[in-house]
Amino acid sequence: MLIVRDFSNRFQEISGMPLNNNTTKAKLQAAGIDTNSKQYKAAISQMTKSANGGVGYTTVSAIKNRMSRFDKDGDWIDPVTGLAGLLVTDKNRASKNKIISISESIRDEMFESTKKEFLRENGIHNGDMTNRSEIYTNLYRQTAKNDRLAAGHTLSEYEKQYWQTFVDAVKKVNSKWEPGKLIPSGALDGITREGIDSALVKLGSNLVNKDFDVKI
Repeated sequence: MLIVRDFSNRFQEISGMPLNNNTTKAKLQAAGIDTNSKQYKAAISQMTKSANGGVGYTTVSAIKNRMSRFDKDGDWIDPVTGLAGLLVTDKNRASKNKIISISESIRDEMFESTKKEFLRENGIHNGDMTNRSEIYTNLYRQTAKNDRLAAGHTLSEYEKQYWQTFVDAVKKVNSKWEPGKLIPSGALDGITREGIDSALVKLGSNLVNKDFDVKI
């Protein structure tokens, strides 16, 4: 019996404290962790799932490390941007695909980036060679957490319309043009972000060109 008891104690020393245990909670509270916080509950929920619903073991440092992945509201923090509100959940799923107001400066950035990519790649998408991710991150940083998914969706709709406008402009010059073929010089001259935006209207969760996409 003595050998078994020693082995069991040693196992707990190595493995840490069992999750969802009153003694464990007391130790965590003594270490300055608020076990009633949404941040803590989100971390424990994720750790419990990782243990496949069984008895998991942890340490104070492991709990603090896992809690750092969530904000005070218990929302997951994206490790790339350092921002919360970018994970689709049951709570925000219904509102993520809606059109909201985003700044003109962000739309300017996306317009210029899309135009450069279109011309450089002859109308073939190549996101690896653009600063699209930086533009989206800038947008998220200036947007309230609960609106970030909708803002990203809105910007993607503008981006799609900018690209389509460029395609239409090139085909107006050369009706036989296809993506990958050389773009006629000057085909995009005179096209402005403001001009495109002024022709867009909201249709459900999309932005469409009122002159071409909507039957009035």
